[in-house]
Amino acid sequence: MFTSINPATGEAGATFAALDDDGIEAALARADAAFRSWRGSDIAQRTALLTAIADQFEANKRHLAETATREMGKTLASAVAEVEKCIAGFRHYATKGPAYLEPVETRTASGRAIGHWLPLGPILAVMPWNFPYWQVVRWLAPTILAGNVGLLKHASLTQGCAALIQQMVSAAGAPDGVFQNLAIKSDKVSRIIADRRVAAVTLTGSEGAGAKVAEAAGRALKKVVLELGGSDPFIVMPSADLDKAVATAVKARVQNAGQSCICAKRMIVHADVYDAFLERFTAAMLAVKIGDPMEDGIEMGPLSSVEQRDTVLEQLARATADGAKLAGGAKIDRDGAWMGAGVLTHVDPDADFAQEEIFGPVAMAFRADDIDAAIALANDVPFGLGSSVWTTDQAEIDRFVRDIESGMTAVNQLLASTPEAPFGGVKLSGHGRELGPWGLHEFMNLKAVMLAD
Repeated sequence: MFTSINPATGEAGATFAALDDDGIEAALARADAAFRSWRGSDIAQRTALLTAIADQFEANKRHLAETATREMGKTLASAVAEVEKCIAGFRHYATKGPAYLEPVETRTASGRAIGHWLPLGPILAVMPWNFPYWQVVRWLAPTILAGNVGLLKHASLTQGCAALIQQMVSAAGAPDGVFQNLAIKSDKVSRIIADRRVAAVTLTGSEGAGAKVAEAAGRALKKVVLELGGSDPFIVMPSADLDKAVATAVKARVQNAGQSCICAKRMIVHADVYDAFLERFTAAMLAVKIGDPMEDGIEMGPLSSVEQRDTVLEQLARATADGAKLAGGAKIDRDGAWMGAGVLTHVDPDADFAQEEIFGPVAMAFRADDIDAAIALANDVPFGLGSSVWTTDQAEIDRFVRDIESGMTAVNQLLASTPEAPFGGVKLSGHGRELGPWGLHEFMNLKAVMLAD
């Protein structure tokens, strides 16, 4: 049994029955049968379904957003924006997707080789609570377009969101078994990965969860895509627009209460502008408007759970014990998972906590004497998901693009995922890519057809 807990109040909400072993077997049988039929569907049928699902999300936008806010605490405004992003994702693959599936041709010594994109089978997705719709949609939309079928294991915190996704897909007219929400605990995942009817698996989550899923996939010799943690650098150089950089840094750090893999978490600022940046940034972080996430004008609600909040507070306690200075970032004494935004300075880059991802609304600030020091600090963590750089010097931009070890770099803007661009990381941030044609092709068979002249 799963029970939703509102992190803004600590009150229990809806309950959801967990799927037993017989239910899992029935779901796998439905997925297998559905794939045998869906793989032969034409592209027009698939894109029509994607459009219909987008229409369902549009028609139920408010209900979807309110459910996310109640289950994991993000502001209603950001939940609405997430649903709108999902709508754009479905529509992107409905309109641009067919071109991604065009055969690719090359000449060979004796003739031609034509690569045809073909589906693989049922794909299992293990998804987190922080973006309970978008994380699913960026896998589900290409899964449907590819002719694959989807099995979702969502986070325990957001089973209401998972059930709503199932409702949206069913209401759009999806054939039975093309998408199924599996209300299961994590201990059931390895068994499903091992099942011969499951073709591949994707996971967004922690490094620990990723390692377990990758191990299970490796034993079964199955493809796996992993999008894991991040401790993204936000680098500010002397030529940057400091006002814009500060405003964006605050938004980047407190969006989703700091619970985003691609939140900027480490502010690395050139010595020439460090003091000015830190003064403005700290003041803005301490002024973040915190309150009922359902209310207009609120910039940050609670964290997703008391357990998550306490994990962040424990990291901050270790940081200050190690000599770091903390402004803000304190527990807020009220029912629910509340804490304030904050800034850590005087951080030893080699300290254990400095090598971790802080999944909450507290930034670490570092001074860099030059671009070499900034890049060294940026790379001095085990993660490599995203990065953001602020400079108008093209030579500096070229250095950052070449030398920062990350899957993505945003230049003078907030780093965010978009349906058109590849999303993913390197190092402990995972491997493989989502979104655009790259995410679509991850779980497809590029079959080479050899033709003689």
